[in-house]
Amino acid sequence: MLTSRHQALVATLAGMTVGVAVFGTVLAINGNFSGGGDDKTSSQVVNTQPTQPTSTGDGLQAGSLQFTSQAFGADDAPATADIPTGWKSATGGTRPKYVDPTGVWQIRFDTRGSKQTPDQLVESRAKSIEEKDLQIISRDDGTLIYTYVDQTRGPRMGLSSFRPTPDGSRTLVEITVGGRPQDEAGLRAVLQRATETIQLSGATGDTRPN
Repeated sequence: MLTSRHQALVATLAGMTVGVAVFGTVLAINGNFSGGGDDKTSSQVVNTQPTQPTSTGDGLQAGSLQFTSQAFGADDAPATADIPTGWKSATGGTRPKYVDPTGVWQIRFDTRGSKQTPDQLVESRAKSIEEKDLQIISRDDGTLIYTYVDQTRGPRMGLSSFRPTPDGSRTLVEITVGGRPQDEAGLRAVLQRATETIQLSGATGDTRPN
């Protein structure tokens, strides 16, 4: 049978044991929220946070485009063509230009016509472009494709297509689209749609200034 002294000693030891256990629990809890040491729980929380979307740099995609018919040209030579929906008119008349809201992409028409053939105009345009790091990509089928570096906007790409009269002896209209090199697929789609849908009426002779 334990004496009063022994009972007091046992009670003291039991109290110390409970205190150590509670202190250890507090340390474990504080360790999990402090972020100190090799905290696997903290790492798991960070990894489960959603990542922000980033630009892929794929450029203008043909499949994302929708088109709207636009009227332009002179009173005696009206014209219509499909351009991407949302692109706004920047200039009118016989040389209208439409630009997307960001200012990155554009399409321009010249309905004044020319006595020169499309191939002749391609060669003339290739020689007249004065841009930094100009590179001619191709000049086939009356279409000039080129890249250059703009001082403000950086690398750029242009596609200028000259559409012939039915007999091929003259040029009826020029259609030029512009953007960045990574936009080539979308720019080709814009150019093709404009070429397929353009309608000219009235005067179709050479009205360009000498």
